Amino acid sequence: MIPGGFATTKEPDIRVQDLRLIAGGHTLSLAGSYADLARTAGITPGAPVDLYPQGSDIATEDTIEVDPQSAGRISDVLALGLQALGHFAPHETAVLWPEHFDLSVTWDEVNFGISLGDAFADEPYAYVGPWTPPQSDAFWNAPFGAARPLSGLSDAPALEAFYAEGRRLAHQARSA
Repeated sequence: MIPGGFATTKEPDIRVQDLRLIAGGHTLSLAGSYADLARTAGITPGAPVDLYPQGSDIATEDTIEVDPQSAGRISDVLALGLQALGHFAPHETAVLWPEHFDLSVTWDEVNFGISLGDAFADEPYAYVGPWTPPQSDAFWNAPFGAARPLSGLSDAPALEAFYAEGRRLAHQARSA
């Protein structure tokens, strides 16, 4: 995450910042087709082969449509997640995963993160995903562990408390 957007952490240096694509010495408006924008920026368009079968169902020839209000909401959600994860696990580096576009850290075999919404939930949510999910109960309410909609977690301290409870319960389950 960077101010106003997101960026790669390894080469090639590619960023989306302030609704512009910055890559290969080019600063480009997010307009036209995904394929045209990628080619202009010197990027091979398309999803990685045989890596993640699920995706957005957007074709590289589709036209880019960015709603500034939605982009702002996405930025706000990811910034909240980055703040909470930074306080909760300051020794870990948060990663924005391109296949799900969720932000997470892994700490002691437990994933802690924030999702913008997906096949599991159609709204932003926080999650705790132990590598070996404990039995379902009131806390462990998702196939991957635990999830809570952000509408019920209003700020970074609430997210941190959810992550802390998940960490405690995950370790308690592993010790049992």
